[in-house]
Amino acid sequence: MVRFENVGLRYGNGPEVLRDISLHLAPGSFHFLTGPTGAGKSSLLKLLYLSERPSRGLITLFGEPLSKTPRRTLPELRRRIGVVFQDFRLLDHMTVFDNVALPLRIAGIAEKRVREMVGDLMSWVGLAEKMHALPPTLSGGQKQLVAIARAVVTSPKLIVADEPTGNIDREMSLKIMRLFIELNKLGTTVVVATHDMYLVDRLQRPVLELFEGKLAEASWWLKPDQPQPDLA
Repeated sequence: MVRFENVGLRYGNGPEVLRDISLHLAPGSFHFLTGPTGAGKSSLLKLLYLSERPSRGLITLFGEPLSKTPRRTLPELRRRIGVVFQDFRLLDHMTVFDNVALPLRIAGIAEKRVREMVGDLMSWVGLAEKMHALPPTLSGGQKQLVAIARAVVTSPKLIVADEPTGNIDREMSLKIMRLFIELNKLGTTVVVATHDMYLVDRLQRPVLELFEGKLAEASWWLKPDQPQPDLA
């Protein structure tokens, strides 16, 4: 699904913010990305969702070496990636329905199918009654649920979430993580950057830790014979 080989990233002529990153994310895996502020988590995520290209090294995504991928084909690759941001990035002048529908409309999906898909998703995240509300009227947790629905509406193969629980309370954080687990069980590869070690300990998934731009090996993971974590 995703492979980094000795990847480095610098912005302009500055020092490298990521150094010698090598990792492999198998299809259907779930990883947390942790590390102190300034360690490079957001930069690594930008490489994952193709907002940045590496300064050196090789990234392979969905079997495609990015160094050999023409820029004109990048939009097609990006459509296979769903991104969830901490600050939601919803369009305040558009209803919840229209925010979630936007990726489908850009892709040219028929409006009848758009209504069906968005309606199903809003029921899945528990916000069917908010479809015609504007984002400023929602709580932080509700906005994040809408952002997740928008990220997954096109059925991406990879979900990348940057501090998705950073601005919401513990109860809503657990609800959001349940949604990510459900997506992962359906075969979606999930990467969640977080400072919340409570969630990391609770979910027992592989942890990729960044420190000063370098990546340690996954520190621990849920063994196949262990029960699934209880998020009730």
